[in-house]
Parts: sequence; C-alpha cells; structure tokens
Amino acid sequence: MKKNILIGAGIIVLIFIIWVVYGLFFATPVSPPATASYSQDGLEITVDYSQPSKKGRLIFGEESDGALQPYGLYWRLGANAATEITFNQDVTFGGEPVKAGTYRMYAIPGEDAFEVILNSETDVFFGAVEPDSELDVVKVDAPVQPTPSEVETFTIDISSSDGGARITFSWDQTQFTVPVALQ
Repeated sequence: MKKNILIGAGIIVLIFIIWVVYGLFFATPVSPPATASYSQDGLEITVDYSQPSKKGRLIFGEESDGALQPYGLYWRLGANAATEITFNQDVTFGGEPVKAGTYRMYAIPGEDAFEVILNSETDVFFGAVEPDSELDVVKVDAPVQPTPSEVETFTIDISSSDGGARITFSWDQTQFTVPVALQ
C-alpha cells in the first residue's frame, strides 16, 4: 500500500516538474519578450522587457479599484523577468548622470507622474520581486501624458530627440517619457 502511494506521489511530482519546464521553456508566453533598441551618433541603448496586454483590465489606478498596477507600488515595467536597460556610454537619464552598463529598470506609477528607477541588480529572472532599493542608481520623475488612442500592449519605444534620445513608455491611455543624452 505504501509503495503505491509513493509511486502515485512520484508520478504527480514528475508531472508537475514537466509542466513547469514546459511553461518556462517551450510554451508561448502570455506576455512575449521584446527589445527596444536605439543607435545613433555613437549612443546605443537597448531595453529588454516583456509586453503584457490590457485585455479589458484597469491598468493604472487605485488599488481599491482593482488596478493591475496601483499607484504608489512597484512595477517592473513589463511582465515576466525584470526589465533591463543597457547604455554603451555614460549618459544622463532624465537629467541625472548614469555610467555605461546594464541596469534593472522599474517604476512607481503615479496619477500625474511615474518615478522611473535604475537599479544595479541585474539578471533577475522573476521580476515580480521588488529590487533592493539600496542598489538604486538614479530616480527620475516622468510626467504622465495621455496617449492619442488606447494602447492594448505595453510598449517601450526609443526615438531620436535633440541631443540624444527619448524613451517612451505607453500602455492603455497612459504615456510617459524619459530623455537620455550623452554626458
């Protein structure tokens, strides 16, 4: 009897392990990975993130209203793994100096502005875990702007601007931008 129970438990554990491995490595993710890249005038910027979709949900707002990303709480700027940004040279990010390298990028949503933070903790697979704020490198405020139309899938876009680039984050009816320039 004990032998049958152990065999049954072993089969259940094996099925669970197979399911987890399949989900991590073979299944199409609900929030697919994406990369935003920029290369101009010697400045190269790359952002690796995942793109969640709205799917009829309230995205930004009060926690009491059931918002997916409540105001005042950590957001990994995407889904799945932590969002990472890489600069090939020293830059100013939202006017603040940042050394060349790769950083974890996250935000604290607000009704009027998002606080966008670069953190030195990288290679984080499960981005749902809030980073150690002691490792934050820079924090900048990015004013919220309405989008011209509803954006179903979260998007990060990097475009040219005077003296550098601007990184624009768009989702639902919310958009915010952080300027980047060479130091």
